[in-house]
Amino acid sequence: MRQLDEEKHFEYFRMTAETFDHLLDRVVPFIQHPACHRAPVSATERLSATLRYLSTGMSQTGLAASYKLGTATVSKIIKEVCLALWAGLEEEVKCPEGAQWEAIRDGFWEKWNYPNCVGAIDGKHVRIKAPANSGSSFFNYKGYFSFVLMAACDAQYRFTFVDVGAFGKESDAGVFSRSKFGAKLLQGRLPPLPCAPLPGTEVLTPHVFVADEAFPQKINLMRPYPGSQQLSHDQKVYNYRHSRARRIIENSFGILAARWRIMGKAMECSEDTAEVVTKACIALHNFLAKGDQDLPEENRYIPPGMADRDGAPGRVETDSRR
Repeated sequence: MRQLDEEKHFEYFRMTAETFDHLLDRVVPFIQHPACHRAPVSATERLSATLRYLSTGMSQTGLAASYKLGTATVSKIIKEVCLALWAGLEEEVKCPEGAQWEAIRDGFWEKWNYPNCVGAIDGKHVRIKAPANSGSSFFNYKGYFSFVLMAACDAQYRFTFVDVGAFGKESDAGVFSRSKFGAKLLQGRLPPLPCAPLPGTEVLTPHVFVADEAFPQKINLMRPYPGSQQLSHDQKVYNYRHSRARRIIENSFGILAARWRIMGKAMECSEDTAEVVTKACIALHNFLAKGDQDLPEENRYIPPGMADRDGAPGRVETDSRR
């Protein structure tokens, strides 16, 4: 692995060698094994193999051949390291606290011109092979087996809340209402910020999350005006502003699947392992996206063109993955 040049290292692992070493320090307490075997697999090789699996979506059989390991060994390593990534990167996926909520609000206003917004919410279907004896529980309306990843994100494409594993047949609104985060929001316990004036006014308004038409309209959860033909000018302007803020969660899912290609294919593993893999990808996403803008473009996890950005006034340029 150390023989890889910088460009190839980034292609293989979605990070520089320096960042890999930092990540290894975070997870090694959870994956270091005592030398009780004649040829133990090192923590470095365990992490390397798992990142390769997540970034390429290659089969476990192919990965085993690449690393000259048994398929059963690779399967065990992937689950173990993914659990370690979720545990070792716990700080990267915690729900915001205190001043972090204010920073998120400021980010949505400064970058996407939506005031008093503290997050965008949506769900994503994660493809899996048909679980044994599951009937139609995981079969979704799109015609394949999945579980639901429900998430919220900030203005920088980082996930602030995730719920993983709901049946694929369930609606986004249903999954959301039964999640811990959704329940708190619908009970009015989130976000924990007092009303604040809109920019340039003295009108106090609540802080809100934004979502699409599948979610209920609440005092702290905004959805767009329905329809398009009979909307007033002001309603159309609001929907445009709403769309700018809401599509950040769509971009976040898109970046997640583009960087960790295992998320864009049907996972050939148990549902339990697929959930662990999904959580690991989310933890890695947040870990690598933090401080991304301080890096050279070639070393950025989210380089220019991977996510939507503002173009000419009144126009948004879509990301290069579409």
